[in-house]
Amino acid sequence: MVNRRTLIAGSAAGGALALGGWYAARHQPHAFPRGFLWGAATAGHQIEGNNTNADCYLLETVKPTVFPYPSGMAANSFALWAVDLDLAKGLGLNAYRFSLEWARIEPAEGRFSVPMLDHYKAIIEGCRARGLAPVVTFNHFTTPCWFAARGGWLAEGAAELFARFCGRAAQHLGAGIAHAITLNEPNLAGRLQALVPPPFLQGDKAMAEAAARASGTRTFVAGNALYIADPARMQANLLVGHTLARAAIKAVRPELPVGVALALFADEAIGPNSLRDAKQHEWYGAWLDLARHDDFVGVQNYERWRWDDKGRVKPPHFSSFNTMGSEIYPPSLANAVRYAHAVTRRPVLITEHGLCTDRDALRASFISAALAELGRAIADGVPVLGYMHWSLIDTYEWIFGYRNVFGLHSVDRQTFARTARPSAAVYARIAQANAA
Repeated sequence: MVNRRTLIAGSAAGGALALGGWYAARHQPHAFPRGFLWGAATAGHQIEGNNTNADCYLLETVKPTVFPYPSGMAANSFALWAVDLDLAKGLGLNAYRFSLEWARIEPAEGRFSVPMLDHYKAIIEGCRARGLAPVVTFNHFTTPCWFAARGGWLAEGAAELFARFCGRAAQHLGAGIAHAITLNEPNLAGRLQALVPPPFLQGDKAMAEAAARASGTRTFVAGNALYIADPARMQANLLVGHTLARAAIKAVRPELPVGVALALFADEAIGPNSLRDAKQHEWYGAWLDLARHDDFVGVQNYERWRWDDKGRVKPPHFSSFNTMGSEIYPPSLANAVRYAHAVTRRPVLITEHGLCTDRDALRASFISAALAELGRAIADGVPVLGYMHWSLIDTYEWIFGYRNVFGLHSVDRQTFARTARPSAAVYARIAQANAA
């Protein structure tokens, strides 16, 4: 299990002053389209707490584990979801992205919990009552323990089981959903292990083996695992899973917009014979081809990657960096959006974008600069439906626990009190003005 946004770490540097100067030098205000969705995003396991039937919860508690500590109560959002919706409304947003926890809704294979379906229905209705369009992710990484114990996305019939869950959830919840997302960043599944240091990868494998022993099974393949024995098979099953899930949701409500949220780096070619195009095909090709049949393509972007004829090129020496050592480059989002639309010819919904930093002034400057560049892309004719900032509140960031912060609001670990950061006001002004 890993936070895919911040996998590649290095030394932290950078400053809000330099980024603010970059923004001021380039800024030309652009109005966003009427009806543009301004939202914030979260994910169930990362905020709800006590998600005991989920694969990740087991991995957090077995020995050995790569997690620093269990998610525990997380942000207690299972109980405090109305508080979170009030935060989004208070910022003047008109959308909220959250996820269903498959492990809560189907805690045992074939047994669906009506009380849990009603819980998520209450969140959807709560969004509507506050003027927030519910953008609902049917699976944000975590899967039920029973699913992981039968081999997860490597097992035969995995796609059909996921589609059955999506169909049942859509029957109960579909009427209130504004946009449906089947899977979160499935294009990275099984691919990141090539970038992970061998000791950490072996630790992830040992953790999965411990979970299998605890479950009394031969294998335990979590939805957000780093070590994958057969990456090609996992990718094939996920592609079928999205296709079948889309059909299952559409069977319930044909007019509901359905897409998939893909992780896209903004790839740039450096010099002759750059590997960029080949790498784009490797990381995104099959999924962007599939997205041509969707109602929209979800784009999640956090950084750019630069490629020459030998591989990835380090960021320029003058770059600023986030807490995890990844380059901070405000045009990255707009460039990824342009690419996704050019390949798929579908409207884009930005399902995640944000900054991992404990320096909120840097986050505030980054939001303004990145959205100014996005405004330029929209003015150039790229159809963008909305923007979901990651994240509304600080979350459990997988193997990094609570020490990596993305939230527009901090969360007190003892009282669960939410406190707005200054960046929240910056984002609120942009959303309320519908211009950046």
